[in-house]
Amino acid sequence: MEASVVPPGRGGPQFIPRPEQVRLGAPAPWAGRALPDLDRLTAIVAASSPHRPPAVAVDGRPPSAVLVPLFDGPTGPELLFTRRAWHLRSHSGEVCFPGGRRDPDDADLVATALREAHEEIGLDPGSVTVVGELDRLTTVSSPSFIVPIVGLVMGEPTLRVAADEVDAVLRVSLAELADPEIYREEVWTRGGVDAGIHFFELVGDTLWGATARMVRNLLELVTDHPR
Repeated sequence: MEASVVPPGRGGPQFIPRPEQVRLGAPAPWAGRALPDLDRLTAIVAASSPHRPPAVAVDGRPPSAVLVPLFDGPTGPELLFTRRAWHLRSHSGEVCFPGGRRDPDDADLVATALREAHEEIGLDPGSVTVVGELDRLTTVSSPSFIVPIVGLVMGEPTLRVAADEVDAVLRVSLAELADPEIYREEVWTRGGVDAGIHFFELVGDTLWGATARMVRNLLELVTDHPR
């Protein structure tokens, strides 16, 4: 498959700044592996030891946190994402987890993730049980140090979307994300340096970049694939 080709009926209109040099990377490492149920998944995340470098400012900007919200859906675990509003100057229309930079009043980065999820989509912090973290990461295009906080959402929440920031809320099953046919890695070469960029082609949207790295991290972790 060409690096820029997506499965029929999938993919979205997001702008993806591909360089001239792009090639297809490795296939989904979790292909053929069983997915856990929600109880087992949360136990795996809680017991994991993710890569935890100290949360630091990047280019003078405070660290960020995102909430990785887990639900119990009709076909098993589901993840909740937001699609950023199209009028935003940066990352418009991108699919991501709710989150943002730490405020001085936040007790810690868990508080940041819960506050941002409440502000963006009205998710009640009291309905979220924090399970653990995924690997911390640093982004390049908009320099940020990000801590992904995994939270189990109890029951069916009533959400309230902040239209100035969020275009839509997406619920996607882990089973769909684990489908090797919708995942690909592209190797981007800039200035002689290779970087693996991850993509999940959803119906109507493309999940890529830092958020796709987090989803890949979660899938590798819960399918017990050596990372």
